[in-house]
Amino acid sequence: MDAAEVEFLAEKELVTIIPNFSLDKIYLIGGDLGPFNPGLPVEVPLWLAINLKQRQKCRLLPPEWMDVEKLEQMRDQERKEETFTPVPSPHYMEITKLLLNHASDNIPKADTIRTLIKDLWDTRMAKLRVSADSFVRQQEAHAKLDNLTLMEINSSGAFLTQALNHMYKLRTNLQPSESTQS
Repeated sequence: MDAAEVEFLAEKELVTIIPNFSLDKIYLIGGDLGPFNPGLPVEVPLWLAINLKQRQKCRLLPPEWMDVEKLEQMRDQERKEETFTPVPSPHYMEITKLLLNHASDNIPKADTIRTLIKDLWDTRMAKLRVSADSFVRQQEAHAKLDNLTLMEINSSGAFLTQALNHMYKLRTNLQPSESTQS
């Protein structure tokens, strides 16, 4: 799975919008949405929220966790803990990227939020690199990936898979063959 596919999955997450149009309930394969009334908040999938925002049909409300204070606490907690801490959304990075790219005018302190999310991401990726290094050095057979998001796993998955394949080849070449032992 590549980053675009992970982003596609993130677009199914629900966000709150405030529409500036009226429309009865709409019936989609994924579920019913609406009704839409001007000024009344309604939850819709991220893909629809972005589409409506691009057509100037709504104002997006940032998710509850997309707050400077909460993100600072998350970043600081992530830096303190040795293990990965829970994140506010399984798609926090993709949601932030999409919202900041398409609706930054609706998000208070957007630049600060962008920096905090990047700091959180960098901290988690550094932990992931250290964990992968330890995993490889200790020649482990399996790893526990608690509290990692799909995008985080995806960003290091190819490298780790390739490293493990190389280690396997080295191990099989170093082991004496059965014919030489008899």
